Amino acid sequence: MKKATLLLSFVSLSLTAQNFTKQDTLKGSDTEFRNFWDVKKYDINLEANFENRSIAGTNKISFEITKDVVNPTFQIDLQKPMKVAKLAASFDKKAKYQQEDDFIFIKTNRKFKKGEKLNFVVTFEGNPVVAKKAPWDGGWVFEKDKNGNPWMTAADEGIGASIWLPCKDIWSDEPDNGIGFKITTPKDLVGVANGRLVETKTLGNKKSYLWEVKNPINAYSIIPSIGKYVNFKETYDGEKGKLDLDYWVLDYNLDKAKKQFAQVKPMMKSFEYWFGAYPFYEDSYKLVESPHLGMEHQSNVAYGNKFGNGYLGRDLSGSGVGLKWDFIIIHETGHEWFANNITAKDQADMWVHEAFTSYSETLYTESLFGKEDADKYVTGTRKNIHNDIPIIGTYGVRNEGSGDMYYKGANMLHTIRQVINNDEKFRQILRGLNKDFYHQTVTGKQVEDYFSQKSGMDLSTIFDQYLRTTYIPTLEYKQENNKLSYRWTHTVKDFKMPLRLASGEMITPTEKWQTTDLKSNNPVEFNNNYYILYNKQ
Repeated sequence: MKKATLLLSFVSLSLTAQNFTKQDTLKGSDTEFRNFWDVKKYDINLEANFENRSIAGTNKISFEITKDVVNPTFQIDLQKPMKVAKLAASFDKKAKYQQEDDFIFIKTNRKFKKGEKLNFVVTFEGNPVVAKKAPWDGGWVFEKDKNGNPWMTAADEGIGASIWLPCKDIWSDEPDNGIGFKITTPKDLVGVANGRLVETKTLGNKKSYLWEVKNPINAYSIIPSIGKYVNFKETYDGEKGKLDLDYWVLDYNLDKAKKQFAQVKPMMKSFEYWFGAYPFYEDSYKLVESPHLGMEHQSNVAYGNKFGNGYLGRDLSGSGVGLKWDFIIIHETGHEWFANNITAKDQADMWVHEAFTSYSETLYTESLFGKEDADKYVTGTRKNIHNDIPIIGTYGVRNEGSGDMYYKGANMLHTIRQVINNDEKFRQILRGLNKDFYHQTVTGKQVEDYFSQKSGMDLSTIFDQYLRTTYIPTLEYKQENNKLSYRWTHTVKDFKMPLRLASGEMITPTEKWQTTDLKSNNPVEFNNNYYILYNKQ
């Protein structure tokens, strides 16, 4: 079995082998062009031209030098075909820069001291990549609503915010002091962005909308939405006081939205119970109608589920439970805790975002409809798991792993919950993650170790099994009267995962056959909440 196990692990890992380029490394690594400066704030001005599908604007990138360095080259990311029209540096008004491929390199000829606070102002313009199938492929969206009004936004989690915005486009460096974001639109349209609306101005036949975010924010969450929007508001009494709930929808969908968005308050109650206080009270919570299905933009959740329950009317679990609530409201808001509050440093660890958020669907179901429905839902989602490649991608090259990070990830967490066998402890671990890593970027390994530490159990081989191989643990067993014999197969070496049978009896399988006496001669029944396979001999 050792040889077989090692072979399985090797095959699983080799499935992810790819050829990566220097550009991939420049996009995904904390290179010599990035590792000496830390972004503090973005101040963005943006105007979109619907007719020619172009955008133009500026971004003031305020930053701090993190170590003494001599004659460094700075890297700012801006993907083709977007162009730099002008660049100014606070330390050199005639700074020399060169745009190469998807990057801007600023060469310097001076010493920089740790602690210096400086900025770049980048003026940009061009026709950004247009998404063919947002939000999956990424890009700008130029659509018209049903009344023929322009409706524009962007979605860029995978491809990167630099498809339109000059920025330091790496997940590990968020602007610590947030952003200012001014959107200029025709006077009959509205510009919505992250955070709070702090100023609206009329400028002849145009209007400008200035939004402010006070908290750190991941770059792919910085998103404008421009359309014929109307607004309504309510307030939620939450763990940190009154939370402003702000909704922006197309004018003709106002009544539908008021009915469907009634799900927000009970959702907030559930998520604050499981995960702790909503992480961005200062910036409010928003749902913004979008021309694509949806995305987790921080304090600016994009909503395109057509004001119906399920996932565009479908239940992804096949159990019927998923039709009791609006998938996009629940899932994308779950990301406010996992993706926006706690952000993976590297795209390879995107499971930190998606596994926990997919499991938030189960926890929400449990809060509102009970544990039986929750278990039906999460186990039903297993039909969406492909076990094609490992969930963890390749580090340093902006590469994400398998889409199984969603529902295989959720079922991994559900399995770990069974292993811990203490729902209050499990809940406190989830809340502790959001408290101890509040507004931070993390590695997946930090999250794994946190679970082991706080649970008091070594969960490392469980994480290895589900995140780093494509194989489902399989329990081989045979029963004679009340004697049950069993062992693990298709597992990583020294796999440690005790199992609780449906009767409540515990077994601790290994790779070697073991035999235990059951309380009854009845055929053994297993607990379906563990994501494992069973092979009766």
